[in-house]
Amino acid sequence: MLLIVAVIIEKQFNLATWQMLLIFLVPYLIVGFSTLREAAEGIMSGQIFNEHFLMSIATLGALCIGFMPDSETQFPEAVFVMLFFQVGELFEGFAERRSRDSIAHLMDIRPDTATVNRNGEIVTIKPEEVHIGETIIVKPGEKIPIDAIITEGKTSLDTVALTGESMPREVEEGDEIMSGCVNLSGVITAQTIKEYKESTVTKIIQLVTEATEHKSHSESFISRFARVYTPIVVIAAVALALVPPIITLISGGSPMFSVWLYRALMFLVVSCPCALVISVPLSFFGGLGGASRRGILVKGANYIDILAEIDTVVFDKTGTLTHGRFTVEAVHPEKCDERRLLHLTAHVEQFSTHPVGIALRDAFPEAQSDNCHVSDIKEIAGKGICAQVGDETVCVGNSKLMESVGAQWHDCHKTGTIIHVAINGEYAGHIVINDQIKPESIDTIKELRRLGVQRTVMLTGDRETVAADVASKVGIDEYHAQLLPDDKLHKLQEIHDSKTAFVGDGINDAPVLAFSDVGIAMGGLGSDAAIEAADVVIMDDDLKKLPEAILIARRTIRIARQNVVFAISVKVSVLLLAAFGWATMWMAVFADVGVTVLAVFNAMRTLKTKK
Repeated sequence: MLLIVAVIIEKQFNLATWQMLLIFLVPYLIVGFSTLREAAEGIMSGQIFNEHFLMSIATLGALCIGFMPDSETQFPEAVFVMLFFQVGELFEGFAERRSRDSIAHLMDIRPDTATVNRNGEIVTIKPEEVHIGETIIVKPGEKIPIDAIITEGKTSLDTVALTGESMPREVEEGDEIMSGCVNLSGVITAQTIKEYKESTVTKIIQLVTEATEHKSHSESFISRFARVYTPIVVIAAVALALVPPIITLISGGSPMFSVWLYRALMFLVVSCPCALVISVPLSFFGGLGGASRRGILVKGANYIDILAEIDTVVFDKTGTLTHGRFTVEAVHPEKCDERRLLHLTAHVEQFSTHPVGIALRDAFPEAQSDNCHVSDIKEIAGKGICAQVGDETVCVGNSKLMESVGAQWHDCHKTGTIIHVAINGEYAGHIVINDQIKPESIDTIKELRRLGVQRTVMLTGDRETVAADVASKVGIDEYHAQLLPDDKLHKLQEIHDSKTAFVGDGINDAPVLAFSDVGIAMGGLGSDAAIEAADVVIMDDDLKKLPEAILIARRTIRIARQNVVFAISVKVSVLLLAAFGWATMWMAVFADVGVTVLAVFNAMRTLKTKK
């Protein structure tokens, strides 16, 4: 720095040059103030060699070149180099600002109030104010506010928020119920067994928060590159400015400090990594844009990098590999034909709001418009429904209902929910209800294997038999069933020995989505909490977009690497020429601006994605 000051003082004072400097200093400081500040803070903290430091000394060097003997001013170069750098920072920062810190949508499963029986008086208070051992009352449609044990009543619980299982859970006196579930039918009274801060719903939110905090974030490529590139360039420039003049001076010749200083400053200008600073983030930004056009929302450029290296994919079952809604899979009549069995069943279930009842109605929509008279409908909690259809008494439900009406039922060889039917006390057959596998699930697993994914795993809260059936049909390598949210997280931690992606759609998947290297949520039907916790969102629930996202990520990384190799090759060549005094300003401009333009054009290819 003292040498530069000496040269500038030594040079004849040129008012026009100083006026130009003052003019260009205004935009330079406006554009580059944050970069100069980052460089200064890096020096103060001992982390000197970063991209901000390199940009600062390169542009300050460009400002100083104009004061060297027999040299031209490079003020515009300094301003535009700094401007290009800030544009690159803008691209990079845009992706990084996609923060996953907000988990406000998890409030959807957190009940706002709890109804408590205190000393014979029914009061509505905040769940946080309920103590262990108090009696709560939960009406149909309300959420369970705190983990408790039922002391009175029977009901069906929608547990999808916790287990992801579509089938409602039948509960009665003595059964434990978890906060976050929704009461579907009867009024229940329960005694709390935990405080709100220890309840299931609170733990889910804590799991997401902790998993997010412990999730590793990839450093930006530019920062990693600059750690190696910047020290090399700076040391080489200093050596170029000092070593040759000193050697010449020792040898008895003229040191020509100004000549070698000029070459060193040109060396720094040429070494300015504009092409990398702009094109690499732009490549990732283009990959993000191209993916979004295909219905794939990637929340940050660092997840592009991780997606390209995924070798283990873990799936949730319900709503991800399956549709998450029940349909009739098979009809096995015995005392009547298939059509009559469906017809009578649809009439019995005509007013049911249970997912199974809806599936049975949908299997025979003609029942809604015929003239059959249905009366005396009786719902038997935990068993099923009986009704009078015309002159016949029809009972639809589980094996317990068949036993209560004296029907000789038998099990079915197929996996699924078996709905038995009795007509006038005689067994008439059964209907198999299942959550249907998405047609694209099988093709997706095959495509993932073709892309080199080594391992596929399914984690589900569903029953063992159902999980085994789905895994075998889809082609999943391994599965783990009957898991709660914390079980899923622990299981993922066990298998997390490589780059792992988790694909899910429910609130219960939020913790594992947040913990995995890259969490992928099914956005069309997925919960807000899952979408918020995920790093990648497939907006239309099309599972085939998963291998497509991996392909887009790999293409983006490939284009970014092409830019790196091209930019470094050209710059190293021109830097060597500059070191020996053979480089011209035109070469320097091409090495800086020309390479940048070409690299940007190449990066723009990431905006186009193949269908």
